[in-house]
Amino acid sequence: MDEGGVEREYRRRRKPPLAYLLLPGLLMVNAFIQTSRVSRDGDGSGFWWGPPVFALLMALTIARIALEQFRARTRVTAAGITAQGPLRARTWAWSEVYDIRVEQAPRGSGRAAPQWLTYLYDFEGRRFLLWHLNDWQLDDPYAEVAELCLAAAPLRSLTWERRPDVEERIQRGVVRRRAWVWGTYGGIAVFVLMLVVDIWRAVAGRPDHPFLLMVCVPVASSVVFAVVLDRYWSARPPRSPARQP
Repeated sequence: MDEGGVEREYRRRRKPPLAYLLLPGLLMVNAFIQTSRVSRDGDGSGFWWGPPVFALLMALTIARIALEQFRARTRVTAAGITAQGPLRARTWAWSEVYDIRVEQAPRGSGRAAPQWLTYLYDFEGRRFLLWHLNDWQLDDPYAEVAELCLAAAPLRSLTWERRPDVEERIQRGVVRRRAWVWGTYGGIAVFVLMLVVDIWRAVAGRPDHPFLLMVCVPVASSVVFAVVLDRYWSARPPRSPARQP
């Protein structure tokens, strides 16, 4: 950071906890082994696609973690903010930034992931992650964001005041994201149930339909859960877990 100015860059400064790297790997390897075993125990017609699919998922997961740790960063200048993600970068001029907020990570992420993340909001109510501006890389991301907003205030033609129309769009985004997160959880639960049902049908000698039971049904269930929850929470908006400077 420059002396008394806004220039700063956030990148990986601390190594992530070992659990962050081991847990996804163990889950993927276990899924790969279990799928391979089921494929070998059967006639090979139902689960032949399992091992290569999980091998691809394992490779993509490892690549994503590596890119996130070594390529992703957030750069702040007098012209604006640039968030360099694992693959692409986005830049906002200060006049395009509505707010910068520190928010609690979704429940279920556990201690193997940052607990407080920082997001940039534009005037359409959309939010974007500011990489490495979190409680893993900073002792107090809330204090850092408060200082950043104070330093950037002279560079903006607008103040940091809240606008009701933008806040309404932000709240709508909170509802939509929460609905899809819980819809995904529901789809995962259905997938586990369908896996048990499909294995039971195979053991019992009944026709099995792995693609229908373990792809079509869970995906359809996720969409249905998300739509229902979105409508429910739209009438009862959840409180946004944000810490605002």
